[in-house]
Amino acid sequence: MALFSRKTIKSLVATALVIQFSALALIVGIALNWLDLRKHDYLILNLSGQLRVISEVMLKQSENYLSHAARDYETYYRDLNLFRKDLDRLVEEYDAIINDFVRRELTQEVTGLSESITCSWDGQSRSQLDQTAAAWYRFRDGLQGELGPDPEAPRLEAAANYIVQNGQQLVWSSTALTEAFRRMMEGKLSAIKTLNQVGLGISILIALIVLWLLYSKVFRPLDRTVKGFHRVEQGQLDHKVPGSGFRELDDLSTAFNSLTQRLSSLFRLTQRINTATNLDDTLRFVLEEFRDFQPIDWVGMLRPIPGGRRIQLMRAYTDGSHHPDEGAEYELEGSIVQRASEQHTPYAVNELRQQDYNDEFLSALKQNGFGSALLLPLSTASREGVILVFATEQEDSYNNEHIELLTNIGAQVGSGFDKTIGLETMVISSLTGLAKLAESRDPETGDHLLRMSHYSAIVADELGKRAAYRDIVTPTYVRDIFHFAPMHDIGKVGIEDNILLKPGRLDPEERREMERHPLIGAEVLRRCEAQMNHIGYSVFQVGIEIAEAHHEKFDGSGYPHGLSGESIPLSARIVACADVFDALTSRRPYKEAWPVEKALDLLRDEAGHHFDPEVVEALHDALPRIMDIYNTHKHI
Repeated sequence: MALFSRKTIKSLVATALVIQFSALALIVGIALNWLDLRKHDYLILNLSGQLRVISEVMLKQSENYLSHAARDYETYYRDLNLFRKDLDRLVEEYDAIINDFVRRELTQEVTGLSESITCSWDGQSRSQLDQTAAAWYRFRDGLQGELGPDPEAPRLEAAANYIVQNGQQLVWSSTALTEAFRRMMEGKLSAIKTLNQVGLGISILIALIVLWLLYSKVFRPLDRTVKGFHRVEQGQLDHKVPGSGFRELDDLSTAFNSLTQRLSSLFRLTQRINTATNLDDTLRFVLEEFRDFQPIDWVGMLRPIPGGRRIQLMRAYTDGSHHPDEGAEYELEGSIVQRASEQHTPYAVNELRQQDYNDEFLSALKQNGFGSALLLPLSTASREGVILVFATEQEDSYNNEHIELLTNIGAQVGSGFDKTIGLETMVISSLTGLAKLAESRDPETGDHLLRMSHYSAIVADELGKRAAYRDIVTPTYVRDIFHFAPMHDIGKVGIEDNILLKPGRLDPEERREMERHPLIGAEVLRRCEAQMNHIGYSVFQVGIEIAEAHHEKFDGSGYPHGLSGESIPLSARIVACADVFDALTSRRPYKEAWPVEKALDLLRDEAGHHFDPEVVEALHDALPRIMDIYNTHKHI
């Protein structure tokens, strides 16, 4: 019922009681008023009865008077004064009553009460009153005529004869008036009875309506809620309880649905985290699931750098276009991040744009357009002080409810991250070990693997800024290239030392054997990938592409498969360019380091032949960042 939409149960009951009380008060008031009028009605009925009695007494006394007068004069003279006095009194009384009836106002002289009474008659009573009053006035005027004009010598015998002849008609008319008043009173009694019945009916109807509303809007929704709890108890966490239209029950259903939604999201998040193969998937799952009950546009993971003075944004996920750079480092001492980490409680910052927090990380969020942030220290097995950060573009987005929620589920979320953090740590350690293994077979490279992995990641990141590569070159893709680039020559572990370490030129047979190392490296990584696939993960795909195709050339003249153009995996095209650039600009036992400009000229000359022109262009555009790595780790 729309009338009670979003009302409280209290207001429903109160409204129903007010309506019921008002209806009963109105009915009782009307009934009491009618009963009060009934007192007047009894007085009116009594007065009308007096009219009948007066008319009968006048008739009886006249008959008696004439009867005595006929027997003897002694009795006649004895009754003369008595009859005259009674007749005058009866006429006066009848006249006073009938006049008050005609005026619809009973005077104090007639009723003997302290105040006058205003009367109202129904149509039948008014009609009969008019007839009775007319009959009386005729009777009174005729009587006065018979008595004569001399009050000292009235003609009583003539008057008595007149009364005997016409009195019965007055008795009948007075009786008819009494009967009309009686019927009017009976009608009022019937109306009062009907009114009481209507009042009782209204009260019952209101009670039934209230009971129906309570059943349909309160008890039935409560029953649905109880059944909903049973369903949730049985594991149906997606079950929703509909609202009832009453605020208390709507608040209950809202709280219940919010609880089940959060439980469902948390369980779903746990399940999805268990299927994640890396932190990127885990962070994406967190953003997608937590969006149901708090505002999130970006989620990132901070981890202290060994030494404890700085912190690094090790991973982030967003479906927006602006965010702090992964891998960026920030001062930890004196920051809000440090405060949240030390207190090990969630911390909300709701005015990023309006306040200067003197915090490098929060400043980075502010510069990227975020207005609010929520920091959640994670309870992970590594105990490294990892902090999960939620951010949204709107200010004043995080409140105590969000903080309380994250406080309650922080441990569960942290344990969910343990697996992916551990898995990535294991994979990175494995990759580092494999890269060192390859490096140990070819010791002349120095820091070549370190430099070329950075160069490859920088070039990939630069390509990701271009529309054609935006969907391919994600932060995960850049990281995979960084981690797997050092493994491009992993296949050399399968090449005999007499060929791999031969100081002079290789003969054609040796060259063919050396050119097998991409196939050997790809096969090694495929076996690693097969093992990971067996437990439900995919880790080494980019490494396989790099190891197998980094010697392919853009014009199709490379090996081992003679691939050309975009049929060569992008990761291999990037690593090939970065590998040659570092080889040219580094000192080797058989050559000196080339100047950077000379190396760039060669890359540009080979663009379209050996190298992908767009990769060469991206390397040139990213040269300032590449030179930072070059100057830090150069080997000339």
